[in-house]
Amino acid sequence: MKPARPPSPVPRARPRFDALLALLVALGGGGWMRLSAAEPRPNLILIMTDDQGYGDLGITGNPVLETPHIDAFARESASMLNFYVSPVCSPTRACLMTGRYNLRTRVLDTFKGRSMMEPGETTVAEVLRAAGYATGIFGKWHLGDEYPMRPNDQGFEEALVLRGGGLAQPSEPLENRRRYTDPVLFHNDQPVQTKGYCTDVYFNAAMEFMREARRAQRPFFAYLAPNAPHGPFHDVPVALYEKYQQKDLGPVLTFGWKNADTLARIFAMEENIDENVGRLMAFLRAQGCADDTLVVYMVDNGPDGRRYVGPMRGMKSEVHDGGIRSPFFARWPARFKAGTRSDRIAAHIDVMPTLLEAAGVPTPEGVRLDGRSLLPLLEGRAATWPDRTLILQAHRGDRPVPTHNIAVRSQRWKLVHPSGFGRETMPAGTPFELYDVPADPGETNNQAATQPEIVRRLSAAYTNWFADISATRSDTFAPPRIVIGSDQDPTTMLTWQDWRVDEPTGWGKGGRWLLRAERDATYQVTLRWPEPVQPAQITVHAGRATASLTLEEAADHAELPALRIPRGDFELSVEIRRGAETDQPYQVILERR
Repeated sequence: MKPARPPSPVPRARPRFDALLALLVALGGGGWMRLSAAEPRPNLILIMTDDQGYGDLGITGNPVLETPHIDAFARESASMLNFYVSPVCSPTRACLMTGRYNLRTRVLDTFKGRSMMEPGETTVAEVLRAAGYATGIFGKWHLGDEYPMRPNDQGFEEALVLRGGGLAQPSEPLENRRRYTDPVLFHNDQPVQTKGYCTDVYFNAAMEFMREARRAQRPFFAYLAPNAPHGPFHDVPVALYEKYQQKDLGPVLTFGWKNADTLARIFAMEENIDENVGRLMAFLRAQGCADDTLVVYMVDNGPDGRRYVGPMRGMKSEVHDGGIRSPFFARWPARFKAGTRSDRIAAHIDVMPTLLEAAGVPTPEGVRLDGRSLLPLLEGRAATWPDRTLILQAHRGDRPVPTHNIAVRSQRWKLVHPSGFGRETMPAGTPFELYDVPADPGETNNQAATQPEIVRRLSAAYTNWFADISATRSDTFAPPRIVIGSDQDPTTMLTWQDWRVDEPTGWGKGGRWLLRAERDATYQVTLRWPEPVQPAQITVHAGRATASLTLEEAADHAELPALRIPRGDFELSVEIRRGAETDQPYQVILERR
């Protein structure tokens, strides 16, 4: 059988809060607005970088990296000195968007179908949009690529994003060919060819979105989430790379990073972020809204290697502070005094309630948040701030294992069980560790043996937390299903990002996708590969439905013109046989007929 052309892009899906938004606008905001007409609502900008780490800034003491614009921004901001995130990115992003611990949202991991967020969760974008805000995301979403989990399904009316966990991963369009420069991105679910380095593209698009919102006299919420400095590092800003090739990187290499060339590439990506923050702040000043805009800067987890993290230890995926501490700078001259600093512990779950209170928008009835607003601390108010316990847990796999790779942080003490992110099961023999963090930020003096009562108290807090998390819904940890055949998205592209495999490491082989068909329908099924495959026998299994074809000559795509799939839940898998060898497609596209 001759190969067929891939299907054309699908129409933009209409975001689900449109009706509610129209009603609220018609009613003048109703009970959602707490700010008076004389006190305009602030614009909100949330910047979160990818794999940057606490120590990758001049303001946090990096001895080599130059970040003058972020350093200046930090000096003009209020700061949280003990701000925590998850040890890897999708969990942090789920917490950020919902104000809830990621395990409540079904986000457990970063791939294999476990970075998709429960679509019934209420996001900060949905709440702000319903309150009249223009909402936009620019960069990395990583909480689901297909309906009903895309940014446009979850409250963002404007979205320019990459798919999956990053460019150069299996979820990107094959046409992108691993590019960070001139990448193929998705604008409101449509693939678009962009021009420029990816971080520049995101900031340019965000500033245009802000400009349009101001023309429409709407406050805006812009979520800027560049995929830099996440690897791979083959495509970086050339001039900055050459700059860091010429610099002495020895002071940073002493912290354990072994490859000077790769470090120069990472620093080039990070200084490029800094340049874009400078451009953004100049844009806000030119627009006359720099003082009335709340801008937050943070990172998603620790650095993806052992490099400078200030006085701490640890890296991405680890639960020592170097893997889970983030800078948190919040600039809002109309409300925050520059240099205000709070040492109270805080975390990613606090961002949504903070933004909502800043906007004067209450949490919707029935939505239970785990976080609390940081606004009193950022304003320097003498407010009562009860002690709290923060809990962070992340490891590979399909279900969270009690006490596996956890950190339990009170204001003074931190209980750590560093059993390793990369294992689905918890290895035996990993001891618990207890640290007095203010006195021992490097977590070098384990006091678990001498402070048994503190260990028992924090362990009990964890046990209660895990029981509560586990009871969030009847099937709390079941992965969500991708919905096919809906009017909102009649074409679905399945990638390795979301398939389910049994192998404990890597992307796996022989995967299957968990799907839900909204109706009985016939689908065209297109299979795609990065390079032509040899003649093969192909069988597609969709629940009880099966269809086969023979690929008679080498091709990089093939088509089944008509596969009938009934309404309901099912698994889809593809078997490709070339003699005794088996293979899998790189992407599977289902187009409802």
